[in-house]
Parts: sequence; C-alpha cells; structure tokens
Amino acid sequence: MLLAASVSASPLAALAKSHAHAHPAKVAKPARAPVKAVAPASAKPDPEVLLVEVYKELGANHLQQALAKADKLVEDYPNFRLGQLIRGDLLMMQTHKVTTFGDVSGPEDKLRNLREEAIVRLKSLRERPDPNLLPRLVLQLREDQKHVLLVDAKRSRLYVYANEGGRLKFVNDYYVSQGKLGVNKLKEGDQKTPIGIYYITSHLSGDRLPDFYGSGALPINYPNEWDKVNGRSGSGIWLHGTPPDSYSRPPLSSDGCVVLTNPDLYKLATSVEIGKTPVVIAESVDFVSKAKWDNDRHLATRLVDNWRRDLESMNPKRVMENYSRQFKSDRGENLDAWLAKHQQLMSGVRGVSIALKDETFFFYPGRDNMIVSTFTQESKVGKTRTTIRKRQYWAKEGAQWKIVYELNL
Repeated sequence: MLLAASVSASPLAALAKSHAHAHPAKVAKPARAPVKAVAPASAKPDPEVLLVEVYKELGANHLQQALAKADKLVEDYPNFRLGQLIRGDLLMMQTHKVTTFGDVSGPEDKLRNLREEAIVRLKSLRERPDPNLLPRLVLQLREDQKHVLLVDAKRSRLYVYANEGGRLKFVNDYYVSQGKLGVNKLKEGDQKTPIGIYYITSHLSGDRLPDFYGSGALPINYPNEWDKVNGRSGSGIWLHGTPPDSYSRPPLSSDGCVVLTNPDLYKLATSVEIGKTPVVIAESVDFVSKAKWDNDRHLATRLVDNWRRDLESMNPKRVMENYSRQFKSDRGENLDAWLAKHQQLMSGVRGVSIALKDETFFFYPGRDNMIVSTFTQESKVGKTRTTIRKRQYWAKEGAQWKIVYELNL
C-alpha cells in the first residue's frame, strides 16, 4: 500500500488503491457525558484522516502529493511511528525502487508490528460499519444508557454507538491494541484480552498513573459474574492510553488491556458514564439488518416476559420450565436445590403482581446462542412491594431457550 507504480502489483499497493475509492460513512460527534478528561494541548487534524489522504494520493500514483501529506503527518504527530515509516518509504522512492513496506533497516519485529498496524488501520477504515446496519450483539439498552462501546478484536477497532430513543446510531470508531496473545482471557498473566460484556467502573486521570498508561484509564469490571462461573481469573483490565514517546501501539501488544491513542481516549471519555456504559468485547462484531435486529430483540423480550408471567402465576412447574437442568445459582446451587428454596418462599402466596422495567438485552460475545437479560423486577403482594435488579443468562438448548444462570445485582 506504500509503493509507487513500479511496485504497484504488490498486495500492499493494491490495498492503497482500493482504499483510494472507499467512501467511509460520515459520523457525528459524540455527546458530552460527565466523565472528566484532560483535553489535548492543541487541535490537530486527525492522524488517521491524514494517513488515509496519504494512501489516496499514493493509490492514484501522486507520489509528491503523498509525500507532502506524510510530511504534515509527522510534523503534527512526531511520535507516530507508523507515520515516520511511511514518510521514510516515500523518501526512498525518490531514489530507488521500493519493494516492501517499511523498506528500511531495523529490528524486524518492530517493522512487522508497524506493517500490521498499517494493514488493520486501513482495512478497518474501508470496512467501516454501514449506517443502515446494526451491531447484532446489542439488542436493547436502558433509557439512561447513552452509549455502548464495542471492541472488535479482529479489526482492532472500537465502535461507539449512541442510544437514541431505543435505537442505536453509529457515532465514531477508533483504532485499538489488544493482548499480545489475542482474546478470550482465561487466567491471570495469559496476555489475552477478555471476551464478554463489561461496564466502566471508574475514570483514572493520567496524573495519577505512570506514563505507561498515557492520559488516563477506564477500568472495566473483569472478571464479570459469567467469567467467575466459568473459572476465569485475572484483574486490572483497562481501556487506557499510550506513553508520551508512542502515539499508538501495535495491534497485539498489551498484557490484556484495550489501548487507544491519548487523543482518542480523551474523545472516548466524553461518551462514558461510570457504572452505566457497557463495553462489549468480541472477537468479531457482526452487523445485521434492522429487520433481523428487531426480530432478535423481540425474541429476548418475549423470553423474559414469559418468565415474568410464569413467576407471577406462582406455579412451580411453570416456573421450572424456564430453567435448564444445567442451571447454577449465584450461590452455586443446582436447579433442584434452588427451586426447592424458592418453592418454600412461594408457598401460600397469592395475588402477586410483577412488573419489569429498565431492561437491557445482549447476545453474549463468543456464544451465538446466549442472551443476557438485565432488568428491575418490581413485585407487589397486597400492600407489600419489593424491588430487585436481576440478571439472567439464557442459552438455547435444542429448540428451547433456558436460563442457565441467574443472580440478583
């Protein structure tokens, strides 16, 4: 993608040419939320925009224009190592044929990292989400959840969607780095990024952290309850920035955290609300039509509403039909023990009214046939009212959906 006409047959040059004709979707600016962050010292052009312009010029065989824009890129972002490498290649093209991306001497592992960063950056920009499609994993947010963050490990990308009246709208996306050994974290120290549904738990400003974490950090609640049930361990998974000497990091370079550039972390922090903003980390994020998305959302709503009506009936057999024989409670009880306890609580109770509100629904990443539902359950018996926040994990068993795990939050 960095080669002139003399080497235009290479796969990298082909990627540059194909990107020259790409039309990324226009995005809106994210609404400001209450998380505080330190703004960048000065407003500069987005380096990815400059990078794309370099490749567009190169794809059109406009070498001098590409070099001028690469000069601007490294002038504005001198610590952007990928930009420096691109400019170096363009300078070499002035004197001799360049036969490979990063045609300079240096440690091969560092050059390989920069090549991989260039490839995933441009590929993900060319594959930017179609605004007419919706992320399959996110089916419904609470009204007060303004945004959801989706990390696509395969594309090294983080997508931001806004919740507008119950509908998801694409807002922005950012290049990210992940664990050195990829995703699906299982234990402490495995250098993998977890897959799952998490929430931002706090915001740590850069002045409270070592330089390694850049301008700040947004910790998430790994391990979540599903991780714990499945024996996954580890801690300290954050979304954080980069040290001052590095604008960005290679795609596979962290010990498990999700790493953004410092300017991107600042912009992202404006979309985050502590304790509310979901972070969905997946190996790959799939996008579906609105019709497909609506059907899946209606399925999730129907499952939970049927459970509500069966619970309201106070009929143990009807309630039991919603649960898997593999069910485990948050206290480790199997289905028989858990139902026996709840039958005692339901014994003699009549005239129960149950309402659900503030519902959220997700497909769990890595589990095509698992839906996570979270809701507030309001129960009324006579003049007595109780309110609890509950989460259920529904798995498809054959043709039926059953609850395999449930807990009160």
